[in-house]
Amino acid sequence: MIRDSVTLGELERDALTEIVNIGVGRAASSLRKMIGDQVTLSVPAIDIVSQRRAARLISEREAAELVAVRQDFDGAFAGRALLIFPESNSLELVRAVTGESLSAEDLAEMEREALTETGNVILNSCLATIANMLKRSLAMTIPEVLHGNSAALFEIDDAGDEDGLVLFLYIDFAVRKRDIRGYIAMIMDIPSLEKLKELLDEFIARVVGDDG
Repeated sequence: MIRDSVTLGELERDALTEIVNIGVGRAASSLRKMIGDQVTLSVPAIDIVSQRRAARLISEREAAELVAVRQDFDGAFAGRALLIFPESNSLELVRAVTGESLSAEDLAEMEREALTETGNVILNSCLATIANMLKRSLAMTIPEVLHGNSAALFEIDDAGDEDGLVLFLYIDFAVRKRDIRGYIAMIMDIPSLEKLKELLDEFIARVVGDDG
């Protein structure tokens, strides 16, 4: 199958997980300064799946509507990054970011701004760290906030076009003792994922060379 060409080996998966955890660690530090309180972020699992499978993975876990921050990226590899939360979690995040007890109406007004800022910090930290550690650069668009179910966020239609693959990351996200689960998804075409795999192999060779 064509998807076999972009399956990550164990070393590649471990290397990418470590790189992304460094990125979300930097994001947590930035959010800590922004919020003024403890923020913990980690990415315990990474997988490559089809867009349809990614949508199903989230819909199996999250019955509620979702909210996402989306940014496109381009460079050595290209794609679309999504930071996804269940809607109830996104409001908890807004409360944490604003540090206030807000009414539902006030929360709705502040949601887009707070989510855009948070998504920008997290996605930029992750993508910039991946690019820097792989010795490449990426350009990113301005973030935008989307609402909808998982099929809408992953742009699934009945035509069944699954050429786009998703680098799917689960996030453990805690702010001010609030447990906020979320997901990072990077939708990429096969050439971009193959390029990422190639750059990971170069990174592993450099690390092994330095250790040797």
